[in-house]
Order: sequence, then structure tokens, then C-alpha cells
Amino acid sequence: MTAGRAYPDRPIVGVGAVVLAEGGRIVLVRRRYEPLAGEWSLPGGVVEVGETLEAAVAREVLEETGLDVRVGPVVDVFDRITFDADRRVHYHFVLVDYLCHAAGGTLGSGSDASDVALVEPASLEQFRLTGKAVDVIARALRMARGTATS
Repeated sequence: MTAGRAYPDRPIVGVGAVVLAEGGRIVLVRRRYEPLAGEWSLPGGVVEVGETLEAAVAREVLEETGLDVRVGPVVDVFDRITFDADRRVHYHFVLVDYLCHAAGGTLGSGSDASDVALVEPASLEQFRLTGKAVDVIARALRMARGTATS
């Protein structure tokens, strides 16, 4: 799945989703492939040629979690750049994360996810998310409550 993504010629555009499900729980996926293989993260993936960002995030969430979502506003845009031992760029993604709301489907892991979980916001710590994912989730929750600040 990572062929062409490692040691890229240019940044790769990806999308992610803070999916709010029933009861205010957050949908997390355990990554099947690098980068972040085996780690918990927000659902998402790479934008395909000819696909809008919103269509990409809805498709990725469906493929990874089995859930249909209503795509809401952008939560954050950021770089995820990792380097190898020789300080060469190993991965470089430009990620656009959206606030989404579960709208149907059946929760289950698929495609790039080896597992999926519905998590209470107060229980996120046990999933050892990246600091950036925690920040994005916090911002999305503030947006959902209508209290977002830049």
C-alpha cells in the first residue's frame, strides 16, 4: 500500500476525519500500513486524482470504518514529514482534516485499518495518539460545540 508514498518526489495530499458518532464518541482506526503501522489514528488516506477533498474523506472513512459520514468543515491543514536515519525525507504528506458526523453504515475495520474503535473523548489517552491527532480532535470537539478558536 505504501509503494510510491515512501521517498516521494513531492508532497502527497491526504485527508483525515474526526468522526463524531452517537453519544459524542470518536472513531479511531489502527493503521495497517506505514506510516504509523500498528498505531491508532484518525481515519483517512490519500486523495485520488480527480477526487475532491470532501469526496476523498467520505470514501476513506467508508473504506476504513464502514461508516457513511456527513462531511463538515476543515479542522486543520498541516504537514506530516518523517525522515530516515540519513535525514532523507521518508514520507511527506500534506493533510487536511475534517469534522465529520456518522450518518449510517456498520462500524468495522476495512482496507487500511486493522482495527476500529469508538472512543469516549475522555478515554483517548489509552490509544497513544500522536500529539497532532490529539490537538485536531480537541479542535474538532470545540468546533462541534460551537466554541472553536483559531
